Amino acid sequence: MKVLRDTWLTFQYEVGQLVHNPVNIAVTLMQPITYLAFFTPFLKSVMNVPTYGGAYRVYVPSLFVAMGLFSGMFAGFTLLAAIRKGVITRFRVAPLSRIGLILGRQLMYVVLIAFQALVITLFAVVFGLRIPVADFLFALVLLSMMVLLGVSISYGLALLVPNETVLVNVVNGVAQPLSLLAGVLIPLSVAPLWVRDVARWNPFAWGANGIRAIFHGDTGAQVVWQASLILAVLVAVSLTLSSRLFTRDVG
Repeated sequence: MKVLRDTWLTFQYEVGQLVHNPVNIAVTLMQPITYLAFFTPFLKSVMNVPTYGGAYRVYVPSLFVAMGLFSGMFAGFTLLAAIRKGVITRFRVAPLSRIGLILGRQLMYVVLIAFQALVITLFAVVFGLRIPVADFLFALVLLSMMVLLGVSISYGLALLVPNETVLVNVVNGVAQPLSLLAGVLIPLSVAPLWVRDVARWNPFAWGANGIRAIFHGDTGAQVVWQASLILAVLVAVSLTLSSRLFTRDVG
């Protein structure tokens, strides 16, 4: 119960800080909306998708994965900034568990990316996308797990490499291949067989395929439940490892 309470208190603080900076939230939406507006017509033409609604069913899941992956993987920089500014030290004075302290910060990213996903989906709905609310919420569950996985990896990298100059190269070196092998630009269905074989080891590719199946109305597809299981296991492992690193280095 203490971990849950401490997680909630930290989460409230982080969300409060986020809400007080609405400009930052708006800025984070600029890139995905731009891609949605200008890349979707390109994708529609290349893949011979007959309608924009069909193109959005293919590309909106890709945007979800891109937002979850990159926002999550770059979260480590905010952790380093918080440590250097003494924010984490001030929290340590309070009787908060280290797990609650890190998990509350991670859940803030889940809320932020979920909000972005909602805005992106509403934008696409205006131009022809159709998806049941229940399916959209199911897609958000998979997206949330990808965000937690990305943030946990990023926090672990930040604690192992506490140098922003080096960290940016490390994060880019990890995030870019993961995004390409997740099909965030072009679906992996049109990729060569060997690329698809390599992508089978990428959990974000499973998440992308799972969300894309949900957007096509096939929530019972095998890939959806496989993606859910794979992501759930990896999230549990990554949360455990990042929490231990955080406790060791900051505690």
